Formats: sequence, C-alpha cells, structure tokens
Amino acid sequence: MLTSTAYFPPLTWFLNALDTGSWTWEAHENYQKGGYRNRCRIVTANGPQLLSVPLTGGKHQQMPVREVRISYVTDWQRQHEQALRSAYGRAPYFEHYADDIFAVAGEQRTYLWDHNWAITAQILELLQLPVSLHHSKQFMGADAGAGHTQRAVPPYRQVFGERHGFVGDLSILDGLFCLGPEIALL
Repeated sequence: MLTSTAYFPPLTWFLNALDTGSWTWEAHENYQKGGYRNRCRIVTANGPQLLSVPLTGGKHQQMPVREVRISYVTDWQRQHEQALRSAYGRAPYFEHYADDIFAVAGEQRTYLWDHNWAITAQILELLQLPVSLHHSKQFMGADAGAGHTQRAVPPYRQVFGERHGFVGDLSILDGLFCLGPEIALL
C-alpha cells in the first residue's frame, strides 16, 4: 500500500496496511496543502474536529515533503493533548495508550516527516500490528494513496456515538482509544 505521510493517519490506512502487511510512504513528493500530511480528524462532543500541526516556511511552496519543518511558535502539542483528553478521556483504551501516544507526539522534532513516522511506528508497535513500514526509494505518484481502495470501517462504539451516530473517516486515534487491540479484528 502506498500513501503520503500523515499526522495520526486515518484508521482506514492502518486497516489497508494490515490487509497487505506492508505500508509505503511516498518520500519523494512535494508537500501538498490539504489531506492528512499535517492534520488528523477526531470526533469531539461538538462533532468532527481537525487537529493541525503548524508548519514553517514552505507550506505553500513546492518543497520536498521530507524538508517540511514544524513550527513551535505556539504550544500546539499541549492544545492537541487537551483536545484528545477531552474527546477520548472516557474511551475504553484511553488510559492504556494515552501516555505512550502523548510521549511520542510531544517530542519536538524538526521535520514533519520524522514526527509522523515516529507516531505511526509507535502505534503499529502498541497495537502489535504485523505491518512493515517503508518509504519509497523513488517518486511513485503525485497523489500517493489515491489509487488504492479504502476498506470500509464497520461501525463501532465511539465516545460520542449517542450524540453524533457513527462518524467515519477518522484518525487512528479514534480506533486506538475506542477499540484498542480489537482493531485487528475489524
């Protein structure tokens, strides 16, 4: 499976990687605004919310994705942690995984690529998913991941399900905190 880099990638990407056993990130594309490269989608008491990693120079230029730098002008990591605690604090697996997630996400890395890689590798390890994570050795496509079929995520119990119904197309964080190791059974 080939995708772009992503900040807490969508649950569907992990499920597709689990199906194939291998996940390759496009390492030779230029950064593109939009998508999941520097943001993830969670669900809160007020509905879906995007969490975005602020970037420094180059976010609107044709900069190689591996050279995109993270901005630490604001304390966005603390804001993201607070949003996640508020959204998932009552989830069944929150206490089991939160400290590990906040530790890896709280590290101040220079490059977005490295930050996303560390997070994704940590989640694969926490869930003990038999998926090998790789990066492309050459440019493989302008819109990495667009051509592969996304496996539909069957509805599962979410923290705010009574309020919003099942919300799909969310970050792995939703599945991690709500399902834990049961993700492998989806």
